[in-house]
Amino acid sequence: MKRAVISDIHGNLTALKVVLEDIRDRGIEQIYCLGDVVGYGPNPRECIDLVMDFDLCILGNHDQAALFDPEGFSSTAEKAIFWTREQLESRSEHDTIEDQQRRWSYLCELPRTHHEGDHLYVHGSARSPVNEYVFPEDVYNRNKIERIFGMIPKYCFQGHTHVPGVFTESFQFLSPQELNFKHALGDQKAMVNVGSVGQPRDGDPRSCYVIIEDDTLQFVRIEYPIQEVVSQIYAIEDLDNFLGDRLLEGK
Repeated sequence: MKRAVISDIHGNLTALKVVLEDIRDRGIEQIYCLGDVVGYGPNPRECIDLVMDFDLCILGNHDQAALFDPEGFSSTAEKAIFWTREQLESRSEHDTIEDQQRRWSYLCELPRTHHEGDHLYVHGSARSPVNEYVFPEDVYNRNKIERIFGMIPKYCFQGHTHVPGVFTESFQFLSPQELNFKHALGDQKAMVNVGSVGQPRDGDPRSCYVIIEDDTLQFVRIEYPIQEVVSQIYAIEDLDNFLGDRLLEGK
């Protein structure tokens, strides 16, 4: 069975719709999301409504911040998450009270991890599922990488950094380009960052997600009308223009 694994939508409904259309066109029916459905982007309610139909969604740090209080956020991210919370606390003209309550209940019930055989699904890392970043340059921090790999059954799928690629036990980070966008899962443990749908940060502004089929991974990049989202962000006073500008550069 083919499975699509996406992450870090960040309220970018335009990107999410394009990615979901691509997933459907490929005949993929199972979708896992690794968190951060909201935060930064202009359409938190609509993104939650779509994700509720997925087979799995993991709690991300921005999802958690919308429920509680943001910790360790920049002023721009903090302002955005308070605006996001306001959107979830209010109703659009098409919403009912039940719609509003269903979104909150959904976020409240998101799991921090999901184990499935040799596969572990988290937002951040196996060691700290919601908050820990594992950056490509962390391959030079042998102690950190060894400790995290020690907590992985065999394969771990994660997001959070918005930088796609594969970490190996031999202290390598392989970008999708270096892998020619495909990777065979073998006997060695691996951490797979699936990238970001709504806010890529690897210098490529296209949305990114991963397809799992048997023991093979495929990284997929999808163009979407970024300027539409930029204009939406610019029109919202509580969302910094920087949040739109960075989408154009993938940073």
